[in-house]
This record gives sequence, C-alpha cells and structure tokens, in this order.
Amino acid sequence: MDVLMLSRLQFAAATFFHFLFVPLTLGLSVLVAIMESLYVSRGDEDYKRMAQFWGKLFIINFAIGVVTGITLEFQFGTNWSRYSRYVGDIFGSLLAIEATLAFFLESTFIAVWIFGWKKLSPKMHALSIWLVALASNVSAYWILAANSFMQHPVGYVLRNGRAELDDFLAIVTQKWAVLEFVHTVGGAYILAGFFVMGVSAWHLLRGRETALFNKSFRMAAVFALVFAVFTAINGDLSGKEVAEKQPSKLAAMESHWQTKKAAPMYLFVVPDEKNAKNAVELFPIPGALSFLAFGDFSAEVKGLSDIPPADRPPVLLTFLAFRVMVGLGTLFIVLAVLAWLKRKKLEQNRWLLTILVWVIPLPYLALQAGWAVAEVGRQPWIVWQLMRTADAVSPIATSQVAVSFAAFILVYGLLGLAAFYLIFKYARKGPAPLAAAEGR
Repeated sequence: MDVLMLSRLQFAAATFFHFLFVPLTLGLSVLVAIMESLYVSRGDEDYKRMAQFWGKLFIINFAIGVVTGITLEFQFGTNWSRYSRYVGDIFGSLLAIEATLAFFLESTFIAVWIFGWKKLSPKMHALSIWLVALASNVSAYWILAANSFMQHPVGYVLRNGRAELDDFLAIVTQKWAVLEFVHTVGGAYILAGFFVMGVSAWHLLRGRETALFNKSFRMAAVFALVFAVFTAINGDLSGKEVAEKQPSKLAAMESHWQTKKAAPMYLFVVPDEKNAKNAVELFPIPGALSFLAFGDFSAEVKGLSDIPPADRPPVLLTFLAFRVMVGLGTLFIVLAVLAWLKRKKLEQNRWLLTILVWVIPLPYLALQAGWAVAEVGRQPWIVWQLMRTADAVSPIATSQVAVSFAAFILVYGLLGLAAFYLIFKYARKGPAPLAAAEGR
C-alpha cells in the first residue's frame, strides 16, 4: 500500500459513494417536475401530493450528494496535484463552469421550490423545479465533459511542460462527451424510474394510498421503459466508440487476448490474467465481437497480447463489471416491459410488485459497475495516452493518505447511514395527508 494505491482507493471510495446520490438527483428531479406540471395543468391534488412526497426524498438525496461532491473535488489538489498541475488549465475550467453556472442555478432554485409553495403561483413554482432539473443535468454534462477529456483528450496543446487549453468547443462537443453524458444520464433515469416503482410497489402491496401510488407507478414505468431501451441503444454506440478510441479497454471488457479478424464472442469465459489467456471459453458466436465493436463481422479486433503488459488495464475487474452492467441493463428492459404491461392491474400482480421492491438496489449496482468499466478500463492512464496515473499522484507521505482515507471511510459511512435511514424512513411513511398537502 503505497501513496499511489492509497490515493486511488481513496478517490474510488469517494467517487463511488458520491455517485450513490447523483443518479437519483438527476432522474427524480425530472419526475418531480413532471408530477408538478401535471398538477398545474389538471388541478389533480394527487399530483401535488406526489410532487411533495417524491420531492422530500429528492431533497434528502440532493443534500448528501452536494456534501460528498464538494469534498471529492478537493482531492485533485491534495492527492493528485501533479495531475492538476499538468491538465488543470483544461480540467479546472470545465469544473469552474459547472460550479458557477449549473450548481448555483440548481442550489438557488431548489431553495425557491422548497420554500415557495405558498409564496409563488403554481406555474412559477413548477417552473422552479424544472430549473432545478435542468441545472442538475447541465451540471452533469460539464463534469462528464471533463471526464471525457480524460478518456479521449482533444482540444489541447503541449506547452510549457503541461497540457494547455487550445480548443474549448472541441472538448465540450466531442462525440465521446455526448455519448458518455447520454449513457450516464440514461442510467440515472432508469434508476429513478425503478426507485419510484419500487417504493410505489411497497405501498401498493400494503394497500396504502393506492390511487396516488398507482399514478406514480405508471409514470415511472413509462419513464424506466423508455430510458432502459434508449440506454441500451446508446450503450452499443458507446461500445463502438471504445473499440475505436480505447482498444485495450474493449479487449479487457471481453477478455479478448489474440488479435483476430471475425473475432468470436464467447457466452461463457473465465479469464486467466496471470497467464494472458482464458482458462475457459464456451459457446462461441463467430464474428459477433467484430460486429459489436465495428459493425462488421469480418473486422479485426485487437487482442491484449498485442498490447504491452504495462499498458494493459486490470482485466478481471473490467470484464466482470462489464457483464454486471450489461446483464442488469437487460434485466431492467424485461422488468420495465412487464411493469408497463401490468400497470393497469397492479394489485392483481403482487409477484411483480414484490420483485420491484427488491430490485431497487440493482440500478445503483449497474451504475457503479459502469463507472468501474470506464475508469478501471482506462488504466494505467489517468489521461488516455497522455499521462499515467502513477505520474499524477501528489508527492506526499503514505501516512498522510492512510489517515485521510480512514477519515473518509468513517465520515462517509456515517453520512451514508444517515442518508439512507432518512430516505427509508420517509419513503415508508408515505405522502402527507390531503389536508396537510393543501396547507403548504
């Protein structure tokens, strides 16, 4: 456990913990905005109560996400100062825009939404939550554009011993940034849809507020289905971008060792990373990997054996995380289709409601697995083929990182327990009675 490994573990822990809250913020903000808009347009009090109930869970989730996001950014200066010095001209500008433009808009109008129920007209109040949803998603774009530069650096020049910004538009409009944003936000919307369906299912199984939770369920079922299919399509496009720009990551995702034309895909593989091969390969589909990577059954797919060992990513973790992400993504499409088909007769399909309650954690797992593929699969580069992770770490003592890492685990653990306790508590409690909702 040297400074590099401890810094990587600390940043990974902070990032994965922060991303437990970001997706629900992105997706639930949109769903709450839709609910309140339906209340404004139809005058149905159920939609107002829905917006207030799901909005309360959104606020709890949002607060913890903000706290963990702010502390995360400090690590670029404390643990990754060489990285910050080398690409700070590019990376820093993107994060600065995110903070000054999107985050301030988001934090301002969430306060307006929380305290404005009696002070604003229904239309203006609904507009405030739409601005929160817009700002949240715009914020995600700037952060993901910064990450996309790390995955596929463009718009820079090497000058004065560092990478300096040369073409801002090239960075924020590159194909990788657009695909990464769409894929990540699509996953967040899937998570929000299944979260709303799962909590609604829990109340429907107990016969509580059936009219309100039927409406919540139906809205979330359509939302989840649309974005489950959409994200799968985008995932195919993203995979082709990875094949073109990061062949070593693709090879690790599939544990593909030998460069081949018409490369097959195996339905069952056991990687043997130590011996640079697969211990087991069963049920090949001829040319399938070539087609998925390049849209051509005869295309050549580069294998890990043609990549220097020092430039290969960790294979087993990338391989397993990719399969978790894809497998769960397929499951979400199946469950979303079932939820949409059964949406009008939910009480008669208690088996489906029970499944959906237990499925709530799975979109979180799928998103974390997706980030593991993206970040672990990029190694050993912190900026793809521009700067190695080993060259980016701060010149500090191992003991300093060990202490801060332990502190992060302790503090984040306590924050996580508090956050999920509050979400669990108010999700079980259900919406405020009608009279109380009308008084807000």
